[in-house]
Amino acid sequence: MTATLKLQELVESLREQIRYHNYRYHVLDNPEIPDIEYDRLMRELQRIESENPDLVTDDSPTQRVGAEPVAAFGTVRHTQAMLSLDNAFSEDELREFDRRVRQRLEMEDESQAIDYAAEPKLDGAAVSLLYEDGKLVRGATRGDGTTGEDITHNVRTIDGVPLRLRGKGYPRVIEVRGEVFMPKAGFEKYNEYALEHGEKTFVNPRNAAAGSLRQLDPRLTAARPLDIYVYALGFTDGVEVAGRQSDVLDQLQEWGLKTCPERAVVSGVEGCLNYYKTIGARRDALPYEIDGVVYKVDRVAYQRELGFVSRAPRWAIAHKFPAQEELTIVNDIEFQVGRTGALTPVARLKPVFVGGVTVSNATLHNIDELHRKDVRAGDTVTIRRAGDVIPEVVNVVFARRPAGARKVRLPKKCPVCASAVVREEGEAVARCTGGLICAAQRMESLKHFVSRRAMDIDGLGAKLIEQLVAAGRLTTPADIFSLKPDELSALERMGEKSAVKLIAAIEKSKATTLQRFLYSLGIREVGEATAATLAAHFGNLQAVLDASEEDLQQVEDIGPVVASRIVAFFAEEHNRAVIAALRNAGVSWPEVESGLLPSEGLLVDKTFVLTGTLENMTREEAKAQIQAGGGKVSGSVSRKTSYVVAGSKAGSKLDKARTLGVEILDEGQFIRLLAG
Repeated sequence: MTATLKLQELVESLREQIRYHNYRYHVLDNPEIPDIEYDRLMRELQRIESENPDLVTDDSPTQRVGAEPVAAFGTVRHTQAMLSLDNAFSEDELREFDRRVRQRLEMEDESQAIDYAAEPKLDGAAVSLLYEDGKLVRGATRGDGTTGEDITHNVRTIDGVPLRLRGKGYPRVIEVRGEVFMPKAGFEKYNEYALEHGEKTFVNPRNAAAGSLRQLDPRLTAARPLDIYVYALGFTDGVEVAGRQSDVLDQLQEWGLKTCPERAVVSGVEGCLNYYKTIGARRDALPYEIDGVVYKVDRVAYQRELGFVSRAPRWAIAHKFPAQEELTIVNDIEFQVGRTGALTPVARLKPVFVGGVTVSNATLHNIDELHRKDVRAGDTVTIRRAGDVIPEVVNVVFARRPAGARKVRLPKKCPVCASAVVREEGEAVARCTGGLICAAQRMESLKHFVSRRAMDIDGLGAKLIEQLVAAGRLTTPADIFSLKPDELSALERMGEKSAVKLIAAIEKSKATTLQRFLYSLGIREVGEATAATLAAHFGNLQAVLDASEEDLQQVEDIGPVVASRIVAFFAEEHNRAVIAALRNAGVSWPEVESGLLPSEGLLVDKTFVLTGTLENMTREEAKAQIQAGGGKVSGSVSRKTSYVVAGSKAGSKLDKARTLGVEILDEGQFIRLLAG
């Protein structure tokens, strides 16, 4: 054996030993050797690699901090959406969640208890870790659930994140989700250091974790005491998901990924409540901050049957701890006008520190809520961060009310445009009638139209929209598509290159989807989920425009109120005029021209599997088109698969389709099939 081969074997042996001891220390919390022996192994590996740089690999334990600072964060589109969780703030809400789960699973016998995987809800930053052939290749933030930021250079610095998975049996591609956090002791120590050196301190461990992950220089992240617990399996290629959530986490731990040591499987809602009380009693003694408990239906088969609603799974819920409260004084009460014209009373507060942040404003929701609580300027009030997120006024301390404090009345005129304010019978919300005349509605509507989840016009931000509105250049969304580079370059903070880049982004946005377009219009009650349902049900815009309230109520999850809002929106001629102008400007998307319901579509009883990258649409858009035609989309290939749609860089699913003799479509064939 040559000296080089012997050296390579020695290096690999050292790396395997170090990885093993990292696993014992960070994952199992059961070290096998003293720190000094671990340090000897690491120093020996560092010495050999420094003398033989050609032997250095990216996944070597010595390479946790080796990347150069980046200029900006890249974007990452999650292969599988990182969903948020619905919240329960009371025992009754948790019981209602359990009732819905059992009802959807047709477990009418109340003695049948669901097993739940329970674990503390860590107060940190959610991340996605992607491994290929066992090697860490990407780390990303959750972002908006669909798109996050590439923070690979920073997650590599966290000792609890293995650069290479251990053992065997892991899939070729595996994505896991976890929570990066800063332990309490590390947080306190870091802040002490910052104070001693005149540096900025962090408000709480959650902000510390999130801020550390967004450092452009990984050396700064490495200097901060971060840790991670993995809580879920995301996208995989080449492995079947285990039968239970608890088994999934056990398997991830065997592969070297850290999971929360406090996790447990409990039986039924009573088991959940007992776990909640136990963890709550230990909350202050835990080495990390938590803000509640997460329960997930343990059986993966049940999870699949329960499915999802909007951006959250039906099979999981976060049971939040009671919010922190503080007293402060209301300096004034003002009315804000939203993009739909709704007037919302807002309490301007004497700043107060609540739940780790300084609060100076709190919503009063609507005029009825304001009068119910009888909040007035000058009052001393209790402020709570509901769910540790949204500041709200809980109650007034009437014993401290100053003399002469006046009851707040609903304004008769819009505070922005002076148009009349109306309040429909039976509605809690009052609205400005100014429509596009009202600058608040116009700007907010335009901001919504260009937002990432709507038309996604990159570069057309809030400040630029405000300038264009102030200049009278933008009055409706259609005006965006007539903007010229020279008029943009003349604006503040806009050069010629930026103007040309923005015009290109506007042009690119013309190719969209019906779902995004419907959502971008800002119709009351039509969020992303409803827009997606409408697009899938009707298939094309004209069918939506022509739909009656009765037609709309045939769509899943659309009731009479939402149906009336949609019909009222499209009944307005000026709204139809704007839509026509947008279409004339070139805004377009693939449509199912037949307008058939999914149960009558061309693809009924057909099951599709998507693999690789499509050039003319995203996977989400392709999935929506298939569902609009009545077809189904599966994540795995079997003999029951009707078609595999193969884009560029198709993976193992394509190989399996060939083996099973499943019909394979390229993108062109797929588009022709959709068109009928």
